[in-house]
Amino acid sequence: MKIRQPIITILGHVDHGKTTLLDKIRKTAVAQKEAGGITQHIGATEVPIEVIEKIAEPIRDILKFELKIPGLLFIDTPGHEAFSNLRKRGGSIADLAIVVIDINEGIMPQTKEAIEICKQFRVPFIIAANKIDKIPGWESREGSFIKNYQRQSDRAKQELENRVYNLVSQLYELGFESDIFFRIEDFRKTVAIVPVSAKTGEGIPELLLLTAGLAQRFLTKKLEIDENSPGKGVILEKKKDKGIYYLDVILYDGVIRKGDTIAFYGIEGPIITKVRGLFKAKPLTEIREKSNFIPVNEAHAAAGIRILTPENDKALAGSPLYVIRNNQSKILEQIKEEISSIVFEEKEGLVVKADTLGTLEAIVNILKSKGIKVSKAGIGEITKEDIIKAQSQKDEKYRVILAFNVSPIESPVPIIYDNVIYRLLEKYEEFLKQLEEQKKLSILDRLTPVAKIEIIPGLVFRRKDPAIVGVKVIGKIKPNVLLMNEEGKIIGRVKSIQKEGVSLKEAENDEVAIAIEGVTVGRQIKEGDTLYTYIREEEFKEYKKHKDLLNETQKTILKEIAQIMRKQNPTWGL
Repeated sequence: MKIRQPIITILGHVDHGKTTLLDKIRKTAVAQKEAGGITQHIGATEVPIEVIEKIAEPIRDILKFELKIPGLLFIDTPGHEAFSNLRKRGGSIADLAIVVIDINEGIMPQTKEAIEICKQFRVPFIIAANKIDKIPGWESREGSFIKNYQRQSDRAKQELENRVYNLVSQLYELGFESDIFFRIEDFRKTVAIVPVSAKTGEGIPELLLLTAGLAQRFLTKKLEIDENSPGKGVILEKKKDKGIYYLDVILYDGVIRKGDTIAFYGIEGPIITKVRGLFKAKPLTEIREKSNFIPVNEAHAAAGIRILTPENDKALAGSPLYVIRNNQSKILEQIKEEISSIVFEEKEGLVVKADTLGTLEAIVNILKSKGIKVSKAGIGEITKEDIIKAQSQKDEKYRVILAFNVSPIESPVPIIYDNVIYRLLEKYEEFLKQLEEQKKLSILDRLTPVAKIEIIPGLVFRRKDPAIVGVKVIGKIKPNVLLMNEEGKIIGRVKSIQKEGVSLKEAENDEVAIAIEGVTVGRQIKEGDTLYTYIREEEFKEYKKHKDLLNETQKTILKEIAQIMRKQNPTWGL
């Protein structure tokens, strides 16, 4: 069995240096081209092992092991959504991920998303702690981090250690043990942190050597392939160039040839077609030079390739792609079974729509890991059927549609849109919070409002039938609430509320005139009295359940009401 090069993808938060790091790896490799050069494939950059060995030569006396893999294949699309498209049955075609984190900023929302997706697709990862050149006092230079570390001042070393400790703490909160790479004894249990500078190139030798070493040590079985077996790949992207659609594919097993029959999943289901054209990019002499694609007759895994077929316009990004050789029915069943776990319809849950299979799967997996059900997961624009499905949900929290990278439409049900996974999920969490608040507020609206009122001396407008008095309201009152005195005795009902001759539906923390039925000023009440809204015991308990919605004034008044009621019944409200 042949051992293919591991497929490596680079992930991380925006502006933390993903693209810059990949560019630096390429530049460093190009500088060593006499040792074997590098090949730019579609959507991928292949760095042969000879180049890695030459780059890592200065630290081979420190990190001693023999490299047997043929090289590293870096996926050239370092976005989370593209990473999601690297899916295959049971996981991802990415063998390892490098998660780039700005060592000075630490873990950010997209970093969490990257790590979450790595967990979902079971992809081990290394942390590239980038921008060490910005650490106060650190003198960064191209080459080995370990050797440069020894040249730093004690202050600079301590600044680095402080930042590494912060990363270790943040990763621990996400459920991972981690440490700086040269202190790790068991890489199976501890995530390696490699300090680097994508700007100067410091740490690139360690990052490349460690990536290659870990892949070789722990993933050898996964890397074994029969290079003459029917090719297996995944559609990374569907691109249009001069009116023609091309498929950018990462081939992770076997061989694909021009003229082969292939199968993949399309908008309307599985598609069987022929490879009319097969392309690779020319080997690069300068990485900044625009790639020129050349036709080839065959390609072996692992590689990035471009395919031309008559059915390209119907393909879905993230779809598996298989070469068919006398096993058409089996392949079609396999594709249908695989896709049915991603595109499906059930009775209860959210409706989720996305533009690619990989992203759809990542979103659904994350939702399910949080205990959120999905009733329908689909590809493409939102349809009338999607809206009806969302409307029919019994649970309010599911009467909403999550839409990733699809066009906005008018809808009677809420639709949450975004083209970043973590933001889409954050918006849904915010929707749930608002829903919960509305529920709680509706509960409170059904309860007697909490208030105490002070009858203002000199403002008695009528003594009875009903009594009308000026009051200072602390809290909130409404017409029809019962009032009690400081002994807990009900003395009357608020008939109406007025201010400056205008009737009010409620009064809150204000001075108003109220009409009270059933009392006579001078008998049941008098000027200067303090009265309270009468709260039944079950209402008091309901308020206690939702005390997070109460302000401090309401909480204080409820305590006073409880003290009054417990004069007669010591267990009242408990």
